[in-house]
Amino acid sequence: MKILTAADIIRYDLNTLFTNAMRFLEEDLHRWEEFKKSPRHATHYPHGVFELMPCADEKYYAYKYVNAHPANPDMGKLSIVALGMLADIETGYPQLVADMTLLTAIRTAATSALAAKHLALKDSSVLGLIGTGAQSEFQAHALRHAFPITTIRFFDRDKKAMEKFARNLSGRGISLIACENGDEVVHGADIVTTCICEKARVELFGYKSVKDNEHLFVNAIGGDCPGKTELDPEVMRNSRIVVEFYEQTRHEGEIQNLEGKVACDELWEIVQGKKEGRTETDRIIVFDSVGFALADFSMLRMLHESGIGREMKVVPEPEDPKDLYSLFTGTREC
Repeated sequence: MKILTAADIIRYDLNTLFTNAMRFLEEDLHRWEEFKKSPRHATHYPHGVFELMPCADEKYYAYKYVNAHPANPDMGKLSIVALGMLADIETGYPQLVADMTLLTAIRTAATSALAAKHLALKDSSVLGLIGTGAQSEFQAHALRHAFPITTIRFFDRDKKAMEKFARNLSGRGISLIACENGDEVVHGADIVTTCICEKARVELFGYKSVKDNEHLFVNAIGGDCPGKTELDPEVMRNSRIVVEFYEQTRHEGEIQNLEGKVACDELWEIVQGKKEGRTETDRIIVFDSVGFALADFSMLRMLHESGIGREMKVVPEPEDPKDLYSLFTGTREC
């Protein structure tokens, strides 16, 4: 079995990571129907959530463990950490265990860029970011990887987070415009990414701020559990909505604020060409993204096929596979 730590993953060039991540993700979306899928299992606490995200095809079974604890940065800890495992379907043996804290940010950003490729204007040049926490630079990097972004308008209630974002993106040939609120961010934007970690129903910008935008793509990636949303419901009611997996998004995404069965397209349908991407009649399109296990499967498959990582013997290997007890023979009394 191979073990990959964060130190192994950061040896990758970030542009190569995004290129590969988008390729593996798109390949797997093209075979969406082959996967065994289910909504993730979530265990909620007042201060955070723990989630298990499984996905499998006929070759591999994969899962990711991930948490979200919004107050962690106050203690010097990451809000989100994650671990993933890829196992062989035929034997059940683990093939790979990897840190997925970095890969969660990368796969989320790669999914955003892939969705935007189909749903945003091809010449989008102005990106708005609401929330400049740990994932913000990855979002900016991935979208710049796919679009001719020349301007980023950004806002966070945490001014230190805004300073961090500006510091990390300075000197890269981008015009960085710090804004006072979300309504200012969306002004003139082609693509808007919302990404906050607050477990609450908030409205990061009002519908009146975007209702006259004829081509806006909203990449809503931060509303990811029951009771946590980021968008004005009026934005949702007046937009074309695209989701990853309706059964999960209905309970966790922005559409939880809408009544009844919500008309949505799923991203795989658009990638496969079963549904159209952006059309001339589309105005505001919202990608109501909560993060689905298929993207984690794709990242683990990418790592496994890359061949990197250290081989370690983790599971027992008795001479007789029916005599597990023999491994203790002579070491202790029963």
